[in-house]
Amino acid sequence: MPSVQKIGTCLWFDRQAEEAAAFYTGIFKNSKIVKIARYGKAGYEIHGGKAGTVMTVAFELDGHLFTALNGGPLFTFNQAISLQVNCETQEEVDYFWEKLGAGGDKNAQQCGWLQDKFGVSWQVVPTVLPEMMSDPDQEKADRVMMALLDMRKLDIAGLKQAYAK
Repeated sequence: MPSVQKIGTCLWFDRQAEEAAAFYTGIFKNSKIVKIARYGKAGYEIHGGKAGTVMTVAFELDGHLFTALNGGPLFTFNQAISLQVNCETQEEVDYFWEKLGAGGDKNAQQCGWLQDKFGVSWQVVPTVLPEMMSDPDQEKADRVMMALLDMRKLDIAGLKQAYAK
């Protein structure tokens, strides 16, 4: 098992932690399920997890460790936090957009955000975008912003065209 990261991400699911971890590790290269912990008898009256059912799934996505927790229906995901996927090419943008959005909502938000079938928000972003947005020529950055605001899935050619005008 890889060394423990100083800061990690825990995703709270009702009862879909194992399914979600399998979904995510099936999308990202160099990914795997690391460990599954199951509920025991202790604490049932508090956590409600039946003995033997999945409590947490430790999984790795391209070198980054995550924990998926079956914590029950008390908390759900919202768009206030998202996971960002940085993409070098349009081919990568298209791949992650389709795979992560399968069964979810690819039209819930603009600017490259989508919600997967578990309600987790992702932003699929071309790596060239921050460079264009931080250009000292504010007119270029503003044109990119206007193009960005009209997009759901980000289009690198469209962003570059707005930048170059």
